[in-house]
Amino acid sequence: MGAYKYIRDAWKDQQGALKAIQKQRQIQWDEDPVTLRIDRPTRIDRARSLGYRAKPGFILVRQRVDRGGRQRPQIRHPRRPRHSSRRKDLRMSYQWVAEQRAQNKFVNCTVLNSYFVGKGKEHYYFEVILVDRDHPQIIHDERINWICDKRGRASRGLTSAARRSRALHGKGIGYEKMRPSLRAHGRTAR
Repeated sequence: MGAYKYIRDAWKDQQGALKAIQKQRQIQWDEDPVTLRIDRPTRIDRARSLGYRAKPGFILVRQRVDRGGRQRPQIRHPRRPRHSSRRKDLRMSYQWVAEQRAQNKFVNCTVLNSYFVGKGKEHYYFEVILVDRDHPQIIHDERINWICDKRGRASRGLTSAARRSRALHGKGIGYEKMRPSLRAHGRTAR
């Protein structure tokens, strides 16, 4: 087995010393800004499998997202029963929200992918892989230069996490009405 396989297994098990290290990390992450650019990935195996390369033009961002769902603004005139509930079902995963917020912070970059790194009582933590579209090394690299023309992938729901939230990870029988979108078929939920 390669080194990344051992790293992946250690991350899944997380016992003893690794669990204590992760707890210390999350205490530090709570004090850091919500969107923070980092030098190297916390999970190198996951980052590499999602397309990250340690070369100029690739940017890693740790994004913190609050847990606990969403609420509508204060209801001013609750005259009908449907207006009496303030809960808002967003139908977007926390990971997709994290990608959008990272993209809004780094405007000249495009989101390639993201992965989960931790969860606390109040927050989820994701690391988002961003690619600088205008960097010369990205433009001349044939494996990644396809992303130079793709702007706003996260906000248009084209990343892997967004496609999963939109129920587009399956094909064939049972998925006929998932494409092109749920709204196109007059449906609001899965």
